[in-house]
This record gives sequence, C-alpha cells and structure tokens, in this order.
Amino acid sequence: MRLRRDTLTVCTTSAVVIAGCDPVLNIAGANFPAWLVCALAGAFGTALVRPVLVAMGIEPYVWPAALVYLSLAIVIACVVYLICFNRI
Repeated sequence: MRLRRDTLTVCTTSAVVIAGCDPVLNIAGANFPAWLVCALAGAFGTALVRPVLVAMGIEPYVWPAALVYLSLAIVIACVVYLICFNRI
C-alpha cells in the first residue's frame, strides 16, 4: 500500500512540475516541440494499454485494430498535451 501511495505522489508531483514547462523542451541541448513528446507518450501509452486489452479478453473484438490503436494513441497524446502543456 505504501508503494502505491508513493507512486501516486511521484506521479502527481511530476504532473504538476511538467505542467509549468514551455511547449518547446530543451533535452541535452536540443529543442524538441511539445507535440513530439506527446506523440511519443501516446505511442508508449498505447503499447502499455494493448496487453491490458489482451488480458481482459477485449482485444479480439477490436475490429479495425490499426484504426483503434491509432485513435487510442491520438487520444492519449491529446490528454498528455492538455495535462502538461495547456496554458489556460
């Protein structure tokens, strides 16, 4: 239970810290646009969700799989952008 609470604390703190970042990220001296980071997060997020769908037995019902996983990646990327880079 303590590990779950610590993980939640780290994730929440990271989300708050990342939310203050510019839409252009400086990583090792190179500037990367925020959309690129969000696209990578969407791809990794989709790669993490697929085994969950397989374990739950839902994956055979995902009929146009390429379209569904592409849409899932786009949704995750947009959510990451709204959480991390939104300036409202």
